[in-house]
Amino acid sequence: MWPDLIRKAKDGGLDAIETYIFWNAHEPQRHQNEMQIFITKIVNMCKEANLFAPQGGPIILAQIENEYGNIMGPYKEAGNLNQPKWGHLKQLHEAIKLGEKILTSGNVTTKQFGNGVNLTTYSNTTSGERFCFLSNTNTSQDANVDLQQDGKYFVPAWSVSILHGCNKEVYNTAKVNTETTVMVKKPIELGTKLSWMWAQETIRDTLHGKGRFNATKLIEQKEATSDESDYLWYMTSIENMGKSSHNATLYVKSSGQVLHAYVNSKHIGSQFGYDFEFKQPAILRPGKNFLTLLSATVGLQNYGEFFDLGPEGLAGGPVELNVDGMASLNLSSNIWNYKVGLNGEAKRLYDPNSPHAHIWKTSKKLPIGKPMKWYKTSFKIPPGTSPVVVDLQGMGKGHAWVNGNSLGRYWPSQIADTNGCSDTCDYRGEYKPEKCVTNCGNPSQRWYHVPRSFLNDGTNTLILFEEMGGNPSHVSFQTVVAAAV
Repeated sequence: MWPDLIRKAKDGGLDAIETYIFWNAHEPQRHQNEMQIFITKIVNMCKEANLFAPQGGPIILAQIENEYGNIMGPYKEAGNLNQPKWGHLKQLHEAIKLGEKILTSGNVTTKQFGNGVNLTTYSNTTSGERFCFLSNTNTSQDANVDLQQDGKYFVPAWSVSILHGCNKEVYNTAKVNTETTVMVKKPIELGTKLSWMWAQETIRDTLHGKGRFNATKLIEQKEATSDESDYLWYMTSIENMGKSSHNATLYVKSSGQVLHAYVNSKHIGSQFGYDFEFKQPAILRPGKNFLTLLSATVGLQNYGEFFDLGPEGLAGGPVELNVDGMASLNLSSNIWNYKVGLNGEAKRLYDPNSPHAHIWKTSKKLPIGKPMKWYKTSFKIPPGTSPVVVDLQGMGKGHAWVNGNSLGRYWPSQIADTNGCSDTCDYRGEYKPEKCVTNCGNPSQRWYHVPRSFLNDGTNTLILFEEMGGNPSHVSFQTVVAAAV
């Protein structure tokens, strides 16, 4: 996958590619391969291999952090050329390279024509070489500019023209002459319908309060999991000294992102979001009552000031029980038992070579719409070289693997806001998050790229863990090809 993507980037005029080195994966627990040690090791390895530019290598810049802004979202699905964007940027790179020397060594002057029109000139007084940028920052009015002996130019609103020699337009940001393409998904003929096996995620141990360690407080989630799993179980018990059942209301303050609550093995509700308050009725039976809370993340904060201090899970709570006719019980300082991850994760059910293959079941009627289910199917590699995607329509929320390789988390049941989209897009003016919004009323992601490097020539295995309840019978494989508009 990567050699092809890098080749396309180079063909598009890019001379440098930034890559991440994720130090956090090398320090799963504090003070075990600390960040400074890791960074020093990486830098020394690069030096030893003569990879930095002063040594004749390809690395021109290395930095610790660069995440200072938001990232634009889905560009649709899968390694193909995104036209006209790819071709338009290729022309931009070619135009910039025409003035490569003068741009890095020339003198700069700017002339203002008024109404947002400016001419920025790079010049070399010795050689007489010139290179110009003619810009129009007006958000609504196009401009006709007369540069006398250097010619007349039409500059659309909110655009920039590049003038080679300051007398020949070689590029304009708003004048797109590259053919537009759309990504077309073609169903893959697998010969037969996907045949599914399934396995139940066993949670009997946690529903009865059995954990791996305990504390008299509500622990921050990533502190407990060390990012080994999205899931952390919080478990405690409450004594009902009376002889009859009591109606109660469970209140939980969560820092996110998903919470599933069980009282005496019964699922009483789920909720998701950031910094939300969960409130659901429950029944306390006489004697010991078990409270089990499963907190799930969909990723950890990875940028912003003090992001590492941002809490996840039930950190600090509170967790309270409001019992009818009695005072509210604050359970935050109870003895809490904890367990990291799922039993299926521990058994590596996502790996086709897991020794627990006997767990998988086949049945004429596939259990669907039920939470905490594992699903498995086999498929053949599709012919050709086009990118492959799996359509997870019908699934709820969970995680997908192909041949033991993670495709990522999925959540197609989470639908984007139906408001804010338009059939037209006006690029002019400053960027705003609500500008040119697409995909309203649809899942944020439905198709997941399956790199061909993950696939075997023979039989391949897709495994899904479904957390909330879905129907895998709608899942299908497709190839993505670029088609001209």
